Amino acid sequence: MRTAAIFAVYLLVGVSPAFGQGEPTLAGKTVRMVIGSAPGGTYDLLGRAVARHIGRHLPGAPSIVPQNMPGAGGLIAANHIYNVAPKDGTTIAISNKGVAGAAIAGVPEARFDAMRITWLGTPITETSVCFAYNSPRLQVRSIDDLYNTELHVGSLGAGTVATAYPRALAALLGLKFKLVGGYAGSNQIYLAMERGEVEAICEGLDGVVAKRPTWIPEKVITLLLQGGAAPNPDLPGIPFIIDHAKTSDSRLALEFLYAAEGIGRPFFAPPDLPTPVRAMLRSAFERTMRDPEFVADAKKLGFDPRPENGDYLLALIKRMAATPQPIKDKVVELTK
Repeated sequence: MRTAAIFAVYLLVGVSPAFGQGEPTLAGKTVRMVIGSAPGGTYDLLGRAVARHIGRHLPGAPSIVPQNMPGAGGLIAANHIYNVAPKDGTTIAISNKGVAGAAIAGVPEARFDAMRITWLGTPITETSVCFAYNSPRLQVRSIDDLYNTELHVGSLGAGTVATAYPRALAALLGLKFKLVGGYAGSNQIYLAMERGEVEAICEGLDGVVAKRPTWIPEKVITLLLQGGAAPNPDLPGIPFIIDHAKTSDSRLALEFLYAAEGIGRPFFAPPDLPTPVRAMLRSAFERTMRDPEFVADAKKLGFDPRPENGDYLLALIKRMAATPQPIKDKVVELTK
């Protein structure tokens, strides 16, 4: 990581004098929306969507300028917000759902305290699913089958959901996933499933709906399990994998593993903001989430907003932090 030198260049920690007099205002200011990913991905799309609408919910109607800051799975952006960004309401961010977990787990590249960051909320929470393609040869058609019969699941390499989740579930629960690598993206795995090269994949439910919208309603696939911070109400009858934990330690490990799905697409601001500035940003984010124009914009991009606020994110992150360190270490090792 070559970010330390950048962070040492300057620390902008001052609060605008205007914020010391009554309610804060951003009139005449420019607010940066830092996006912890490259252009074109889901984080970028949501970050820019919020940037298009949040300005009219901030006092003074400031201009909002998106700035991509990719790298290290979103940690470069999170480090910047925590260590460099001004604490005057002029910088907010969206970054990878896993950055909080990385900091809590003690990943060296995560140079911030996840419980001090100002969490604003998330437009969506997520659900991860593992599913199998319904070919005539498929022998695993339920989670019970998966305890006894090997299932060939497509893998995208270390650290990805498609690899980390089946690997962790095999170790924690004894599910018989067999990873099959060599694929550069989930689209390739979908094609491989159709060709019969692999049988299954684990990834986000939104990804299935976006890439193959007919697969679930037409029963082209079998949903074997779901995971997340809580069961998805749209998936009645699909086993919630955390409920399959056999011991209290394995349940804690599964909850830590899947907590990032509840974090969703997190928006946040620097730590230790003055109380009026913190309230201003949180209120603006929550109003944006209810804004019909934002909701319509998000739906055009393929998202179905189901927002949660900053208190929800902080509570989830506190639960993650309370996980015993040996369990956190084990999950980190399994998901490398």
